[in-house]
Amino acid sequence: QLQASGGGLVQAGDSLRLSCAASGGTFSNHGMGWFRQAPGEKRWYVASTSGSGITTDYADSVKGRFIISRDNDKNTVYLQMNSLQPEDTAIYYCAGRRAYTVARFGHVDEFEFWGQGTQVTVSS
Repeated sequence: QLQASGGGLVQAGDSLRLSCAASGGTFSNHGMGWFRQAPGEKRWYVASTSGSGITTDYADSVKGRFIISRDNDKNTVYLQMNSLQPEDTAIYYCAGRRAYTVARFGHVDEFEFWGQGTQVTVSS
């Protein structure tokens, strides 16, 4: 089970950190990721991390602004979002995969476990 939190309303240029707490299973065995979905759009890949947290991967749209990390002692994955822009407004979903590695293609089908989402709204 995945529980995302940390969303909110911020202004352009602000930062926000999302958290996703996992329960059940051995957390460090699983790659984790974040996706986002704006109204009327598909769910887009944001970032993923390997089970150890050593390997990370990012969508081009967030590279250099967002940082994914994890604390395996706390069974939690984070998404640090910096320099937020209005186009970052979306519901953000954390996701887990049975595989240890980062996502290869950034597809939703690469992830088997999903949290409920947390709303991030960036005003201009």
